[in-house]
Amino acid sequence: MKSYLQRMNNFINESMPLFIRTLLLFSLCLLPLGVHAAELKTVVGALEQGYRTVTDVHATFAQQSVIAGIDRTQKGAGEFSLRKVPGASAMFRFTYTKPQKQEIVCNGKTVWLYIPDNKQVMQMDTQALFAGGNGIAISYLTGLGEVSRDFTVTFAKERQDKKGDYLLELVPKKPSAVLAKLLLTISGSAVEQFLQTGNPVVPFPVVGSTVIDAGGNRTAMEFSGVQSNRGITPSRFTFKIPPGVEVIKQ
Repeated sequence: MKSYLQRMNNFINESMPLFIRTLLLFSLCLLPLGVHAAELKTVVGALEQGYRTVTDVHATFAQQSVIAGIDRTQKGAGEFSLRKVPGASAMFRFTYTKPQKQEIVCNGKTVWLYIPDNKQVMQMDTQALFAGGNGIAISYLTGLGEVSRDFTVTFAKERQDKKGDYLLELVPKKPSAVLAKLLLTISGSAVEQFLQTGNPVVPFPVVGSTVIDAGGNRTAMEFSGVQSNRGITPSRFTFKIPPGVEVIKQ
């Protein structure tokens, strides 16, 4: 999608005499903040209004985690499903195929972390897990419809990447150890459709996210094959403990 500045530049170059074009382009250089603010509002609107229409999401992902201080990178891949529950925590399921098989499942009340190689399941209460400052973590997962409420949102240093997707930087209004900063990549075509129609055509316009914690550790995900509102049933988020597996409750 072309930015507001690009659109204005094209209009001025195509429609105005040289002298007037020079004056107008000079004035645009003096007043970019208002233009950027309007553009940012549109991008955030496409994200928030789109996500409010979401009932469920399924996608594949590629993940890269960087541990600060030792410059260690770990790559992973898998698929995830999410089902929003009105007035309650969302249900979600992450199934990793790399670097090792593992599952993270939440039915809204309980979270299970299962690593088959270890023959162990860690079982945690959702409310306790996301209590206090860690609540912002679940807000990121389930509250993309209200990012402007929970975060201070700005464009990243580069507003768009080479694909034309938008790069947002979100700082929690209530910082926590697990989420100091969130970077989101928003589909440029989704924003374009939102701008043209005034409606959120793409329910889940996020094509990438990076979570940065207080220690500087980064976990980046790129999403593909996104499917929204396909009627994922609650049974998808029920975890059955395999026989012979140790259960560790926390």
